[in-house]
Amino acid sequence: MTSKPNLVVCFRETPVDEKHIARIAAAWPGVNIINTDQKGIAQALFEADYFCGHAKVPVPWDEVVSQGRLRWVQSSAAGMDWLLTPSVIASDITVTTASGVLADQVSEHGLALTLAWHRNLSAFILDQHAQTNNPDWRRFKRKPTRDLTEKNVGIVGFGGVGRRFSEVVRPFARRIVATDLYPENKPAHVDELWPAGRLDDLLAESDVVFLSLPLCQATRGIFDAARLARMKKGALLVNMARGPLVDSDALARAIASEHLAGAVMDVTSPEPLPAGHPLWDFPQVLITPHVGGQIRWRFDDVCDIFCENVRRYLNGEPLINRLSPEGKQLGFPLRNGETPLWIDLKSRYSTRGNHSAD
Repeated sequence: MTSKPNLVVCFRETPVDEKHIARIAAAWPGVNIINTDQKGIAQALFEADYFCGHAKVPVPWDEVVSQGRLRWVQSSAAGMDWLLTPSVIASDITVTTASGVLADQVSEHGLALTLAWHRNLSAFILDQHAQTNNPDWRRFKRKPTRDLTEKNVGIVGFGGVGRRFSEVVRPFARRIVATDLYPENKPAHVDELWPAGRLDDLLAESDVVFLSLPLCQATRGIFDAARLARMKKGALLVNMARGPLVDSDALARAIASEHLAGAVMDVTSPEPLPAGHPLWDFPQVLITPHVGGQIRWRFDDVCDIFCENVRRYLNGEPLINRLSPEGKQLGFPLRNGETPLWIDLKSRYSTRGNHSAD
């Protein structure tokens, strides 16, 4: 009797909730599910024929690949720098990503930070909670604010998050310009969709620059001192993607010199920043602790894409968000007309309607 292949699952620090295990088991009764936590993931992957999740701890990928056992990885995250080592890239392991699964949440968080920065909300909130010896300390303190309305918005990286952000920011923006390696299928609400080579053109005209690039060899440190200097004077940098896209020290200098008006970010490099880093103390910088995708039902959404991909896998259909050989190099699924993308399909499969309002 042939034993069942092993499916290792690991979404977060603790084992996957039983309700998600039940969904996966119902979708794929032909596998043995190994439900592990981050402490056990590295060892468990040596027993894996399939893996669904995200390893947040070091994994000896070269050794895992050399076994020749692992066949398919479905990431529970959009960012793929945790997995795409040279050995994985060169292997025949099928890789599918969660790109677009959390596009709503990350885009809303990016918009919230951008609006909070323009309306100077952090200053008012600090005043509200400040403790002083003055009995009248909770008096009104009017401070300057800015408007997002009628600003030029540039979006760098036009995948799932970039496309969704263009939708939520559209009511405010005068003009939206985006750049992407594959500038295909421009939505009507976006004024220009340019190839990646026109990034500096985007920077020259954008009052707000929103980063939604994947982290890979080509993008690491792309916003260094020279690139920050090409941004429009007085612009705001918004990083909702990956911290190492931006040179944190160079960013601090650009803000200190008043070339940039400020920055808002859900990610930093390193993460978290050292306690004494100047970016913590600029009043015109807002930092949140990588929580853009932290929604209560995010793992329901991960199960949506995985269970649909299991159905496709068993039926020999194209997998959603599958990385081509070039996609493995770049770290994201290509919008090439051949690969189904979750950002285009998720409304068909989402269990969002089953979630409670809280």
